[in-house]
Amino acid sequence: MQACSSLRLLFISTPVGPLGSGLGGGVELTIVNLVKALRQRGHEIAIAAPAGSQIEPAKLIPIAGQLQPTAQTQQREAAIELPIDAVLANLCRYAQQVQSDYDLIVNFAYDWLPFFLTPFFSTPVAHFVSMGSLSTAIDRVLLQTAQQYPGSLGAYTQAQVETFPIKAGWEILSSAVDLSQYQYCDVPENSLAWMGRLSPEKGLEDAVAAAQRAQMPLKILGKLEDPTYWAQIQADYPHAPVEYLGFLSTSELQSVLRQCRALLMTPRWTEAFGNVAIEALACGVPVIAYRRGGPAEIVQAGKTGWLVEPDSVTGLVSAIEALDQIDRRACRAQAEQSYSLPALGKRFESWFQRILRAHQQA
Repeated sequence: MQACSSLRLLFISTPVGPLGSGLGGGVELTIVNLVKALRQRGHEIAIAAPAGSQIEPAKLIPIAGQLQPTAQTQQREAAIELPIDAVLANLCRYAQQVQSDYDLIVNFAYDWLPFFLTPFFSTPVAHFVSMGSLSTAIDRVLLQTAQQYPGSLGAYTQAQVETFPIKAGWEILSSAVDLSQYQYCDVPENSLAWMGRLSPEKGLEDAVAAAQRAQMPLKILGKLEDPTYWAQIQADYPHAPVEYLGFLSTSELQSVLRQCRALLMTPRWTEAFGNVAIEALACGVPVIAYRRGGPAEIVQAGKTGWLVEPDSVTGLVSAIEALDQIDRRACRAQAEQSYSLPALGKRFESWFQRILRAHQQA
């Protein structure tokens, strides 16, 4: 193991899509920001990711192969699925071939295979789990990994951990944004924002219904994952004041987001974290979220936004009407104090150190 000041790290990226495509959801932003944070602390990072990925300034190793289906689109009891020439298998194979070049391998793939293969690596492996419990097979392999390699599992929030059968031994790591990329806006337009993948578990229809009842325009930003779902929302709310802007770069996203009065977060499932919440806070934008999952650990109710009863459109509307009580400066301050890159880098570095010490002592 090299000195802490210069760890050689290999990241295994999400196998559901190239970095920069939006297919991977919030974990893509986590990877990008973690690379920045760890490089600032002097570490060397290479990322093995599906071909077509884009990320700066890390060393990128593009890996060809068939993309993995997303876990949230599978049934909980579904069998393990691995396509022919799967990019996930190819990512793991590459990591095994070059593992001696690195001090630590960091897996970001929410899939069964990397956990199962952990005992076959001589280089220690850290697993950052980016979603809550979605699959019985993954729950089981997480339990096996935690028992065999204590301390090797990381998560965003305690709310995320609570969804799994195993609740002890996790490293809670939160997330961060590059604050320099988000401009604060003190005087917004009279509009709302919603950001995320357009898929049923994200509950976009509630945000659309709330915007219609509040008679306030809603700007929708994110990857169109389920066109049928989006078409149904448009059919159900033909007169709602909504505008779909697509999947935007961080620069484009923040230029739209910062002009909005609030961000609505309406997930049907337990969000592991909710990177879009801290992106909003960084712009000084209050967050109105359902009181469930990661967002409930982020939003300071009455100070940086409002938490409302899950699945309550009426609650969303009431929170929209109370937005004048929120000081946008407090939103930016929370982002600066709790979700900076230096803090993220320090948390992950400390976790890596503990894993490496345990590996040396084994």
